[in-house]
Amino acid sequence: MIKLLKNLEKREYFFAIICFFLVVIQVGLELKMPDYMSEITKLVQTEGSKMNDILINGGYMLLCALGSLVMAVISGYIASKISANFSMKIRKKIFDKVENMSIQEIKQFSTSSLITRTTNDVTQIEMLIAMGLQLLIKAPLTAIWAITKILNKSYQWSIITGVAVVILLSVVSMLMYIVLPRFKIVQKLIDKVNGITRENLTGIRVVRAFNAEKYQEEKFEKTNEELTNLQLFNQKKFAVMQPVMYLIMYGLTLSIYFVGAYLIKDALMIDKLSLFGDMVVFSSYAMQIIMSFLMLAMIFMMIPRAGVSANRINEVMDTEISIKDGNLKENKTDEIGTVEFKNVSFKYPDADEYLLRNISFKAEKGETIAFIGSTGSGKSTLINLVPRFYDATEGEVLVDGVNVKEYSEEFLHNKIGYVPQKAVMFDGTVNFNVGYGDNGKGDISEEKIKEAVEIAQGKEFVEKMDNKYNSHIASGGTNVSGGQKQRLAIARAIARDPEIYIFDDSFSALDYKTDAILRKKLKEYTKEATSLIVAQRIGTIMNSDKIIVLDEGNIVGCGTHKELLKSCEVYKQIALSQLSKEELENE
Repeated sequence: MIKLLKNLEKREYFFAIICFFLVVIQVGLELKMPDYMSEITKLVQTEGSKMNDILINGGYMLLCALGSLVMAVISGYIASKISANFSMKIRKKIFDKVENMSIQEIKQFSTSSLITRTTNDVTQIEMLIAMGLQLLIKAPLTAIWAITKILNKSYQWSIITGVAVVILLSVVSMLMYIVLPRFKIVQKLIDKVNGITRENLTGIRVVRAFNAEKYQEEKFEKTNEELTNLQLFNQKKFAVMQPVMYLIMYGLTLSIYFVGAYLIKDALMIDKLSLFGDMVVFSSYAMQIIMSFLMLAMIFMMIPRAGVSANRINEVMDTEISIKDGNLKENKTDEIGTVEFKNVSFKYPDADEYLLRNISFKAEKGETIAFIGSTGSGKSTLINLVPRFYDATEGEVLVDGVNVKEYSEEFLHNKIGYVPQKAVMFDGTVNFNVGYGDNGKGDISEEKIKEAVEIAQGKEFVEKMDNKYNSHIASGGTNVSGGQKQRLAIARAIARDPEIYIFDDSFSALDYKTDAILRKKLKEYTKEATSLIVAQRIGTIMNSDKIIVLDEGNIVGCGTHKELLKSCEVYKQIALSQLSKEELENE
């Protein structure tokens, strides 16, 4: 928690000090009111008292109440402002941290957990700061100040008040002991509920296609019921606080008046009026003390839950980024558009075996290099080493003759036009999604966007939309087909005119005719750029300058389509599984 609070700026510490003084004034005004009440009580009981004196004291009481209200509003606003700014900064830091994480680090946390940590966990700390800046100052200050005011009034009343405080603290301690261990479980269950909800929404088509709605409902219901029962358990225990609080408060008031009645009865006539005033004042201050300890108890119950949330946030913030950003922001060599792998081997951090072994090849400017192999042979992993989604375990990956680790990530990524296996669409227009290739700014001209869409064979379906290039694309591209998403994703890469194109099985959703036309247009447009293509279809890659065949992480063949048919048995088997011998010969 303290680690996170270090994110507060000097300006916020200054406002916190102002908030402290405002709360001190507020407490002083609240504790002054019983004195005026005592004075009014004495004036009412004294013969010959003037109504004007009673009204003056009553007026002072009202001024104290009004002043306390003003101080409370101002301090509350300042505390809310500080806590809101704090949560804004922490959310931004978590977001920035996650953006800089490699896929390796992101896999340590589930997507739903990262969302919960960015929202619910930050909110828990925000609430603690907002309330803590007031109650953590007000409660002990009120208790200490009130105790000093009643210390010499009557030891009997002091003992009764002390017993009431002990009972209250005992109940609170017992509740904390029962409830606090469950706070961590609550946060994890919220993660789980978010995870199931997200899984259901992203996979809604599959759920419906397989009539699995009931299964998903039961799965959600089970976790939701578990979370609900745990929250109900916690709330039921907290619900005990209110009746106990009222019982103690009214019991204390009754006890003070009960003891006070005996003290007044046995006192001399001259002391009776003074004792009665003291009793009224004491009961008011006793209520303030009880309320102070109750406020402290509330804060102490919030602290552990906020502590759990703080630890979860720190887990994300303290995660070491494995892919360090380089400093190079310019080419040091004369090479442009080259990609070279030198004895590259790779394995995932938690894996025992290498996924790629001793991979070596070089793609020159303007060449198209294709990768093919069985599922799990390491094709996608291999090309993901170029934009540094992962770093090679051994060996070097060079772009333009420079190790990718030396580049700043922004400079490296600006050299690359990347189209992933699963086409990603953002909530926005066609123009926005294709123009997103300009580092997310969307500043690419509309003419360039239209050209990119035309090359990607998307012109026909885009211009049939109601608003054409200004038509809305839903988040995830749920209002367009898989093939349409792929073509827009390809257009996004084309629109930025990179040195190197990476297509990670990006033609799989296209029909053969569209695939062939797109590749022909793409070849013409990108003849000065280097293209790395992962594909499952022989038809997609057979015209590539070089085809690299992978099998269990090893290169088992490298050459043109015709060369590999003669020299590589793995490639020949893949080809024959898709095309007949006659078709291959004709090709």
